[in-house]
Amino acid sequence: MSEEQLRVEQKAGDRPQERGEGEPAVPRSLDDRFAQRIRMTVPDRHNPKLRALMDAVNADDELYGLWIAANVNAVERLHMTDHGPVHVKIVMNIAVRMLRLLVDGGVVPSVVRNYEMETGDAEVVVALAALLHDVGMSIHRADHESFSLFIADRKLREILPAVYGPGPEVVVRSEILHAIISHRSGGAPLTLEAGVVRIADALDMAKGRSRIPFTSGSLSIHSVSAAAVESVTIEAGQGKPIRITVELSNSAGLFQLDQLLREKLKGSGLEPYLEVDAKVGEEEKRLLTDFRL
Repeated sequence: MSEEQLRVEQKAGDRPQERGEGEPAVPRSLDDRFAQRIRMTVPDRHNPKLRALMDAVNADDELYGLWIAANVNAVERLHMTDHGPVHVKIVMNIAVRMLRLLVDGGVVPSVVRNYEMETGDAEVVVALAALLHDVGMSIHRADHESFSLFIADRKLREILPAVYGPGPEVVVRSEILHAIISHRSGGAPLTLEAGVVRIADALDMAKGRSRIPFTSGSLSIHSVSAAAVESVTIEAGQGKPIRITVELSNSAGLFQLDQLLREKLKGSGLEPYLEVDAKVGEEEKRLLTDFRL
């Protein structure tokens, strides 16, 4: 991908249509789900390790099956937002984009500071942590972050040796697992990379992710506020390395920023490096006609 494509902007149309508007989800066979497989891509920016690992990820049927199972639990059984391959691909691209903006702004990744590794290795950490952070949802929502750890540990032992020797592989695997567990509620990232993944996960908030539970009648401040988020744009800031711009169709979307993004940002270590702007359209979109307890 070109450097121009490093700009991350999410809109509802970025997600494949799971159903018609207002219609219930139609279960698809496992073969159908694999036939509509989503390829994991990220601008590799001359990073051969990242490119090789993306090839390995895209060739891994078991991993794709885990993403399918995670999303079935989340969307079809719990009526939650997307936690499948589209979600993790978006989070990966946001995370890599954020890390590169931080580095361009003079911020040093933790694997560089602590181990004298390369920035490309930090990109590997955030990319794979983003792809694997929700695989535990294939087992259960409750404590899924912990379940993600033992699933991810096994998968990482399979794919990382293709590009890392024994010593570096252990370090990179440990850094990825740390980033995965740090995305949980109340997580306390100890590395820049873990903080990036934590915030990137929260930034997949555009209405395309919320459409499934919202249109199926799952009405709450979470689904309504998410439906109000038109787009999220991540770009270089002026006073800080990263500027995040959230476009809202309704003021209800401020809940996503005030309650959810704020909670993820607190303690992430990224507070000094981000500026967040929210813009509400001139005419607010009506999201609800009635609500019954």
